[in-house]
Amino acid sequence: MKLQQLRYIWEVAHHDLNVSATAQSLYTSQPGISKQIRLLEDELGVEIFSRSGKHLTRVTPAGEAILKTAGEILRKVESIKQVAQEFSNEKKGSLSIATTHTQARYALPNTIHNFIEQYPDVSLHMHQGTPMQISELAADGTVDFAIATEALELFSDLIMMPCYKWDRAIIVPKDHALAQKSELTLEDIAAHPIVTYVFGFTGRSKLDEAFIEKGLAPKVVFTAADADVIKTYVRLGLGIGIVAKMAYDQELDSDLVALDASHLFESSVTKIGFRRGTFLRGFMFDFIQQFAPHLTKEVVEEAYQRHTKLELDELFQNIELPVY
Repeated sequence: MKLQQLRYIWEVAHHDLNVSATAQSLYTSQPGISKQIRLLEDELGVEIFSRSGKHLTRVTPAGEAILKTAGEILRKVESIKQVAQEFSNEKKGSLSIATTHTQARYALPNTIHNFIEQYPDVSLHMHQGTPMQISELAADGTVDFAIATEALELFSDLIMMPCYKWDRAIIVPKDHALAQKSELTLEDIAAHPIVTYVFGFTGRSKLDEAFIEKGLAPKVVFTAADADVIKTYVRLGLGIGIVAKMAYDQELDSDLVALDASHLFESSVTKIGFRRGTFLRGFMFDFIQQFAPHLTKEVVEEAYQRHTKLELDELFQNIELPVY
C-alpha cells in the first residue's frame, strides 16, 4: 500500500468518480491512476469502486470505510508537512478558507488585505459556497478554516469559535412606503413581497423563526445567496430586501434606503471553524486574531482542548462580541 494510492482514491472520490478530471488536477495520467487503484484493490482484496465497463459508477460500502481512513491518513501527512514548514520557514505556506459571499465581500476584505501585507509568501485561497458546503470542506480537510453563520454546528469534528454578531436591514428604494416609517414591525414587512437569502444562508433561519413566532406567513418571492443580487432585484421592484446590515454600502447603494431591523430579528453570530486535530501554524493564529481580535492564540489553544459544544460555549459565554 502506497501513500500515492490513497491520494488517488481520495481525489477520485472527490472528483465525482471522474478519473480523467482527477488526472488533470494531479498532473498525471489517467491510465496511471486507474492502474494504481486496481493494484490497491488487489492488495486489499476488495473493490473500492464499482464499475460499468471502464467507468467508475459508485463507491462500494468497503470503499466508504477505506476512504474515511485514507482521508484521516492524508490529513495527518499534511499536518506533518505543516509542522516541518513551520520550523523551516514560519512565514511561508498556504492558507485556504471557505466562506459565503457575504463574508467574502463585506466582512473579510480588510483582514485579507492586512494578512497579505504581513505574510506575502503565504498563498491565500478562497472558496465560496453554501454553509453546508463550507462546513464539509473544513470537515474533510479540503480547507483550513470555515467562516459562516449557518451549518457549522452540524459537524461535531469542527472546533467553532464566535467572531462577531450581526443584524439585518430592510433594503427599499428611496420612494418606497416603508422608507417613511419611523420604526418597522414584522407586520409591515410581511405585507410586502420579500427578496432575501436562500434558506440555510447567512442567518436565514433567524428570519424565518421571527415570522413563525408571530404567526405570519411572509411572501418570499425571490431568494439568492448573494446580497448584491438581492439588491439588484430590489432595484427592479421585485420586493423589499432583507440582508445583513453590513451588506449595505452608503456610497454604492445611495439609491436605496437601509432600515434598521435589529429589533425585529435576533442577532446572528458568524463563526470560524477548523477541523479538530489540525496543526495551526503561526500565521493561522494571526489570521484568526486579525479577523476576530478576541480570539487570541491563548483562547484558540484553550478552545482546542474543549471536546464538546457545551464546553466551547462555556469558554465563550462571557466574551462580549462586536456587532456589525
